[in-house]
Parts: sequence; structure tokens; C-alpha cells
Amino acid sequence: MQFNEFDQTVIEMLQEDHAFAVEYMKEAFAGLDEENGEVLFLLALRRLVEARGGFSKIAAQAKLNRETLYRTLSERGNPTISTTKKIINAAGISFAELTS
Repeated sequence: MQFNEFDQTVIEMLQEDHAFAVEYMKEAFAGLDEENGEVLFLLALRRLVEARGGFSKIAAQAKLNRETLYRTLSERGNPTISTTKKIINAAGISFAELTS
């Protein structure tokens, strides 16, 4: 997966700052009601996955197949709430943190 310089900067911030990661994902979650909200939420999840160890590591921690995780987080992906929760939890964030 190719990331540009902006993506790399965001990924570094997501790696280094848990509070930033929570706020970043909260904003992406809140934006689901906006136009293109689903696409932007999936992009945020992809960045979080990369920041927290990459697709192989997060897939293993979430007990998901790596290829399934790639497809789930693609632009055409449509993850279930259960899968989304597994991914977020595997990245070290509780779902409750996104709603507080």
C-alpha cells in the first residue's frame, strides 16, 4: 500500500501519541454521517493499522486473515461493526474511547 508524505506524518503521530490516535479515530467515526464519510473512515483505519504494526500484525491480533483485512479496509470495503471493533481493539484503542 502506497502512502504519501502526509500519510506518513499522520502514521508517525498515530504511533507516538495514544491521545492523538483516539481523537483522530473519534473524528473519523463522527464523520461517518458526512459525504464520503465511509471512505474517510476506512482511510483512517488503514493509517491506524499501519501505525500500530501493519496489516500482518493487526490481522493476527484481531484474529483475521491478512488478505481479508486488506479487502475489508479497501476503498470498496464494508467492515461489520464486529470487524471494526476487532481492528480498533487490536490497534490498542477501545471502542468506548471513541464514544466518550
